[in-house]
Amino acid sequence: MVGAWEPARVVGGDYYDVIKLGDGRLGICIADVVGKSVSAALLMASVQATVRAFATDDVSPATLCTRVNSVLCNNIAADKFVTFFYGVLDSHQKILQYCNAGHLQPILLQASGGSKQLKDNGAVLGVFREWKYEDDTVQLGAGDKLLLFTDGITEAAASDGEEFGEQRLIEAAREGELQTAVNVKSRVLQDVRQFCHSQFHDDATLMVISAS
Repeated sequence: MVGAWEPARVVGGDYYDVIKLGDGRLGICIADVVGKSVSAALLMASVQATVRAFATDDVSPATLCTRVNSVLCNNIAADKFVTFFYGVLDSHQKILQYCNAGHLQPILLQASGGSKQLKDNGAVLGVFREWKYEDDTVQLGAGDKLLLFTDGITEAAASDGEEFGEQRLIEAAREGELQTAVNVKSRVLQDVRQFCHSQFHDDATLMVISAS
């Protein structure tokens, strides 16, 4: 599992984290605050601290999203919200239990050659106080890779305004799919930089999880 963050020219609010839980379990999260500027970065720092406070081995992703949402609804500015994905990966069973709170849907690249998006099963954080978040699960097979990313990756634009998009993301990841997660990360970021001439208008964050 690897992650990378490519900063934009303006301070933004991307964040990713890996939290060690018990018995071979890892908490995995990626998030993006709407907007840019120092206020977005400060809000994301607060979100990270809140997640760290609530992420324990006995807390499901949906429960964590509910608790973080409650905190944000009491403290967030009216024009702000956070897209957020949190999953708990069981490295023994290769099962990911997750909750997606309005974030871009992660893409599972299957070793068989197929691909699918994980469900978007919840509202963004900080807006709907009474939203009921739900858990979902996905089984990872040997050789599968899971891509988690922010819109700084898929919305990176060429000089003519065309965006990198999810299809190019999949193709770039496929180029290194028989290699390590580090290779996949490097290839994707290389292709995105070349596509937008390293002119990122938003923070670009990428995580690659490889099931061996």
